[in-house]
Amino acid sequence: MHIGLIGYGKMGKEVEKLILERGHTVAWILTKENQQELSDNLLKQADVAIEFTHADAVVKNIRRCFSLDIPVVTGTTGWFADLEKIKTECLKEKKTLLTGSNFSVGVHLFSAINRYAARLMNGYADYDVAIYETHHTEKKDAPSGTAIQLAKDILPLLDRKENWTSFEPKYSSDLTIRSFRVENVPGTHIVSYSSLIDDIEIKHVAHNRKGFALGAVMAAEWLKDKTGYFTIESVFSFS
Repeated sequence: MHIGLIGYGKMGKEVEKLILERGHTVAWILTKENQQELSDNLLKQADVAIEFTHADAVVKNIRRCFSLDIPVVTGTTGWFADLEKIKTECLKEKKTLLTGSNFSVGVHLFSAINRYAARLMNGYADYDVAIYETHHTEKKDAPSGTAIQLAKDILPLLDRKENWTSFEPKYSSDLTIRSFRVENVPGTHIVSYSSLIDDIEIKHVAHNRKGFALGAVMAAEWLKDKTGYFTIESVFSFS
């Protein structure tokens, strides 16, 4: 496959390595600095584009790919207020887009365990649940998209919780997400069930960016020759 890269920060460089390791070619690399220099004819050489940039740039990037009929995989977070609008455009114009808040294979295994735990803990009301997420200070959005998705997965399975909040909970039905931003730490998500007797936790720690880059390239491989709107959960479909 010929894969285009939109964004060439730390994640973009890691994705580039995985593209080459898996036997594909990098068709082009589009950055903020060269976006006016790369012609549409060059961009069209990509079978699919992988986008890791910033929340304020992602919609523009997706629409440029749409205009050239290039399928897009985006791992950018913090822009999901515009998602429904872009999803509608994608379906109406018969374009191709795959989004996700986290592309790590390990996180999706963790998410499956999270859903199983919520079903199990639904019968044990003495345990309160909370989510804790810690990331490096360069991550601007909080809570993380992954923490929000973990909460959304729990809510329909745990009868005693109705909404998630990133503030002090007002009601016992609130599921709290606590966010921490610390220098030079690995991305960490913890789902904690606490009672007066004991605590039960499940935890995911990302040691590096390779797992996320691998998931993005796997998503691009999966997306090739498809039309429509998809999420990363379609690629990693655990029961």
